[in-house]
Amino acid sequence: MDDASTDGSKELIEALGDPKTRLVSRPPEDRGLAASVFQGIVESGTDYFMTIDCDFQHPVNALGRMYTEMEKGADLCIGVREDRMALGFTRWLGSWGFNIFADLYLLYHRKKVSKDVMSGLFAGRTDVFVPVIEENRDKLNMTGWKVLLDLLRFGPGDIKVAGVKYKFGKRREGVSHISPRVVVDTFNQCGMVGRFCAKAYCAVRRYTPPTS
Repeated sequence: MDDASTDGSKELIEALGDPKTRLVSRPPEDRGLAASVFQGIVESGTDYFMTIDCDFQHPVNALGRMYTEMEKGADLCIGVREDRMALGFTRWLGSWGFNIFADLYLLYHRKKVSKDVMSGLFAGRTDVFVPVIEENRDKLNMTGWKVLLDLLRFGPGDIKVAGVKYKFGKRREGVSHISPRVVVDTFNQCGMVGRFCAKAYCAVRRYTPPTS
């Protein structure tokens, strides 16, 4: 999925000429990580989909183990970070705290939980999650970053979830996109209590989230 990038990704992929790789260029006015991932899942046309961040914090060798779990019958396989301290203490604390918050929200709604609901490394069955995306398109957080959380909260409550542990590395390329907007968007994914927390966060930080 090429989300109107300017780093030469499109040209590089086209030059490779790999018949197994299909590049989808998305319109600039519809930019967004979640929107890109959801569209990629719908358009993949494969039995399974996988997502992995491109900053090298996720090891490529974890994908084989995730594929094995999918072949064993998992509907969703989540990469679980063994050591989140690579995030730095402040982000580690925030990630740990929000994981508990999100799990409580999911349990209340009788959905499956994860030891790492903030993970950007996961795989799933397209026949399970494509209908979820299409039926809940107006409810999904298309501008947010926590795609996995939306898949869990809108997905069936009886799915089989597996986990694969991996060593979380330090970012070797790019920069972190964490910002107040990410925090607010993520809280807003967790119902009424989450929206209240988002408003409280904005008040404390004196932050006004964008309207679009």
